[in-house]
Amino acid sequence: MKNSRFHRLHKQYTMILRFLMVFLFSFTISKKNLPIPILRSSLADMAFNGHLTFEKNEHAAKDFGDIYHFMPSAVLYPKSVSDVSSTIKYIFEMGASSELTVAAGGHGHSLAGQAQAYQGVVINMGSLREPEMSFHAEEPPYVDVSAGELWVNILHESLKRGLAPKSWTDYLHLTVGGTLSNAGISGQAFRHGPQINNVYQLQVVTGKGDVVTCSEEQNTDLFYGVLGGLGQFGVITWARIALEPAPKMVKWIRVLYTDFSIFSKDQEHLICSEMSFDYIEGFVIINRTGLLNNWRSSFNAKDPLQASQFNSEGRILYCLEVAKYFDPGKSDLVNQIIDTLLSELNYIQCTLFLSEVSYVDFLDRVHVSEIKLREKGLWEVPHPWLNLLIPRSGIHEFAQEVFGNILADTSNGPVLIYPVNKSRWRNRTSMVTPDEDVFYLVAFLSSATPSSTGKDGLEHILTRNRRILRFCEASRLGVKQYLAHYSTQKEWKAHFGTQWEVFSQRKSTYDPLAILAPGQNIFQKAKAFRQEGPQR
Repeated sequence: MKNSRFHRLHKQYTMILRFLMVFLFSFTISKKNLPIPILRSSLADMAFNGHLTFEKNEHAAKDFGDIYHFMPSAVLYPKSVSDVSSTIKYIFEMGASSELTVAAGGHGHSLAGQAQAYQGVVINMGSLREPEMSFHAEEPPYVDVSAGELWVNILHESLKRGLAPKSWTDYLHLTVGGTLSNAGISGQAFRHGPQINNVYQLQVVTGKGDVVTCSEEQNTDLFYGVLGGLGQFGVITWARIALEPAPKMVKWIRVLYTDFSIFSKDQEHLICSEMSFDYIEGFVIINRTGLLNNWRSSFNAKDPLQASQFNSEGRILYCLEVAKYFDPGKSDLVNQIIDTLLSELNYIQCTLFLSEVSYVDFLDRVHVSEIKLREKGLWEVPHPWLNLLIPRSGIHEFAQEVFGNILADTSNGPVLIYPVNKSRWRNRTSMVTPDEDVFYLVAFLSSATPSSTGKDGLEHILTRNRRILRFCEASRLGVKQYLAHYSTQKEWKAHFGTQWEVFSQRKSTYDPLAILAPGQNIFQKAKAFRQEGPQR
């Protein structure tokens, strides 16, 4: 009896013991896959010139798009390049079994979580100020800057020396590393190419933690790969930016069209002319009653009486926006050049609006709008932007369907449209463009009203964006996305097309463990990242 009871108790005890062992073993295994304890016990003990934080990092899981939110385990605030390289090298040496990843974060203007790292490390590049901004006036002039520097700061500092970068983005409060990892496109791109065309040299920390200086002559493959490379091959830590003599003033002009064919013909004429404007863009105006009255606060109508009688009600309008740079004392000569250029165009004569502003005020014009929107609480809202590069051969079909049908009633924000010359772009970078010499940038810069379920709501705008993309795909227009976000590698392969083989080879060379830029969702290192997905 006693033996039987003893055996029964022994059996129960053994089962309980086995259960506890399995439980503890499984708990131990799962803890190995949790980045936070690993980081606290390892990276936390490393010596940094800057510092690493594990708490209150919610800001690193938020960006301008405000749609995707991936919480990191830690945020690094580097004060030196060695802070960046030692962190990446440490994670690389942990090997493939670690799920830790690294993202370089700039000024928070990504649209779909591209600069975030789920349970990984986000490097706050804004804290990196090495090297200090250094100008060199010899021919050709250039400036060496930290990749975390804002373009607006470069503008102000270079103007003190009578110089300025050649190519810009419309919004200047972006980091150098951020725009060079994409392209950096604005109204100067038809002449100077994007910002990735105007770089002489880079310093890059690869996915192995190696610090490499590269240029067209040195470590050439990495140089071209990083430019427009979406952060996949290395973290840009400093750049040598091309400069040119800076103007002081700008003649800023807007004219209107009702016919898209005439509008696009004039735009293409201007970007191909030897003598032209210094900046050429355009935008689509959908259901914007009273637009010309809004312009009058900063623009003057050449013919105020006729402009006041112009009726835009119920019509889709196309605005050509151009600028000519000049220095004081040459205003009359510039006016003659402008008159000649405008005489070659076929805009609606009574819709000519002009303004004369400083070079700084022109380039930093979007910041003025930002301040106004922030005051109204309309800046930090979801921005489901869609940026497309459309071949010239398909732009008319695109305009007819999208502007005339899909966006017939509202656009929820500015719609930019302007052509560029592919011949002015470096052809060996990672940047993907359509297979034609002239293509258009079309940017739907929408803002969503939080909690709205109407046409100004996030889901409605995202649905509309998908409808535009489905049309492009079905029509086989050869469209490429800019600042793209895809959910599968198959989609990325289609995006890169014939460039995919080179792109993936560069990845295996410079970031073989797929540590860098996980938020781009091109190459996956951690299973956990795939399983969790975005949180809206």
